[in-house]
Amino acid sequence: MEISVNEMVRLLSSLMWPLLRIGSFVLATPIFGAKSVQVRSRIILALAIAWILAPIIEVPEVNPLSAAGLLISLQQIALGLGMGFIFQMAFATVIIAGQSIAMAMGLGFASAIDPQNGVQVPVVSQFYLILATLVFLAIDGHLLLIQTIHHSFELLPVGAPWPRELAWKIVLWGSYMFASGLMIALPALASLLLVNLAFGVITRSAPQLNIFAVGFPITLLTGFALILLSLPSFLPQLSAAFESVFKLVPTLLVP
Repeated sequence: MEISVNEMVRLLSSLMWPLLRIGSFVLATPIFGAKSVQVRSRIILALAIAWILAPIIEVPEVNPLSAAGLLISLQQIALGLGMGFIFQMAFATVIIAGQSIAMAMGLGFASAIDPQNGVQVPVVSQFYLILATLVFLAIDGHLLLIQTIHHSFELLPVGAPWPRELAWKIVLWGSYMFASGLMIALPALASLLLVNLAFGVITRSAPQLNIFAVGFPITLLTGFALILLSLPSFLPQLSAAFESVFKLVPTLLVP
């Protein structure tokens, strides 16, 4: 059996370019790209997905070692990182909500290591992030991620020109991230604001009262009670954020 150089190049490009997009997506996306997941596991997962999708993905007949091939490779890496970054921003909504609530209830100094990103976040954000991860896995979000990367090759094949408004749509999604985080934290923030206003009135009427000794424990306990009471509204807001991001990614890839 003889294999020519052109056939070897075609076989290499048919696996390399899908692997670059899938590998960068797995690296940047939540769950798969968490710090707790070993790099070896990510590589094996990316190779397995690329190997399965390679026969059904059309790639241009371009030499991977040429200038055009290098440009296509960079395009696939940037596209995978951009898609993964959008899903990361969906998880960042709960971190923003937790930070807002923690600062309002006086718990902003208490931080914990986020196992997914490897950074310190307030414990309230960590609590919300664990809930978001469990909800994401419960709705089969990890399987939807694989479906999304497969669907991306149908919407934007390898070597196809980029959509003109791709970067602008990602920027607009960032504004939605802050708005969604604020909507999640709004019930607790509004209630804690009223509590702080009440303590302000008490301080004016009774200046001898040590507001720091009395107000901090009450604000802290009130914040925990409000977090518990706001959990029923947390799940619909989080589900809506996940649903919107899964709908957004296909629209980004349409020229």
